[in-house]
Amino acid sequence: MDTLLRAEIEGIIGHTFRDEGLLRLAFRHASVTDSRLESNERMEFLGDAILGMFVCERIYQLYPNSLEGEMTKIKSLAVSRRTCAKMARDMGLEHHIEVGKGMRTHERLPASLSAAVLEAIVAALYLDAGMEAVRRFLEPRIDPLIEDAVRSGHQHNFKSVLQQHAQQAMGCAPIYRILDEKGPDHAKAFRIAVELDGVVHEASWGQSKKQAEQQAAFNALCALGLIEHDEDGESRLTNMDGSPVVVLEGDLDEEGAG
Repeated sequence: MDTLLRAEIEGIIGHTFRDEGLLRLAFRHASVTDSRLESNERMEFLGDAILGMFVCERIYQLYPNSLEGEMTKIKSLAVSRRTCAKMARDMGLEHHIEVGKGMRTHERLPASLSAAVLEAIVAALYLDAGMEAVRRFLEPRIDPLIEDAVRSGHQHNFKSVLQQHAQQAMGCAPIYRILDEKGPDHAKAFRIAVELDGVVHEASWGQSKKQAEQQAAFNALCALGLIEHDEDGESRLTNMDGSPVVVLEGDLDEEGAG
C-alpha cells in the first residue's frame, strides 16, 4: 500500500494508523495469500463481534424504554451483512480490496467481501487505537440506521403496514384467503393470498397461517409499490409518499414475521 493510497483510505475512515500493517491486513483477501492466517479473516471475526457489541450498546443507550425483544428486532433491521457491504461500498472501500486475479474478472466483487472488509476495518481500528476510534468511525454511520429501524415502527409486521395503507389510502380492509393447505395437523403449511378492494394479490406458502399471511401481505405491498428492491437485493419499505423508511431483511422467517 503506497503512501497516497494509505492517505486516501485513512481519510475515508477518519483515522491515522500507528500500525500500517493493520490497515493493509484489513484489505487482504485470502485469495492473494499462501495462508489464510495472512488474510483479513481473523480480523473479520473480531470486527464482527465488536460491531455487534457496539450496535447493541447504542440501542441500549438510545432507547432506554425498549425491552429485549424490541432491541433484538431493531438490531436485526439496522445492521446485517448487506448493510455492512453497502456501507463499505458507499465509502468506496471495495475498490481497494486486495484479491486474486481470478476474482477481479467479475464486474463487481461479491457483497460478502465488502462486508468482511468493513468488519476487518472495525477490528483494525480497535487494535490500533481502542474502542474510542471504533466509536468515532461507527457512530455517525450506525445511528441513522438504528433511528430508521425504530422510526418505521413496523419491524417486519407487513400485515400492520398493509392494514394501515388499505384503510388510509384505499378505504377498505385486507381479506386473507386460505387457498390451500398441506401436511399433518401438527405441522401444517398454508397457502394464503390477500384480497384488497376485489383484487387478489400473489399467494404464498408458510409454515403457519401467521407466516403465510405476513408473506402474502409483503407480496401485496410489493404490488402496490410500497416495497422497493435495490441492486444489492435489499428490500426497502416506503412511506405513503414514497420516501424510504427502513431496510428490511430479504427472508421472512417465523420470528421475522412478527
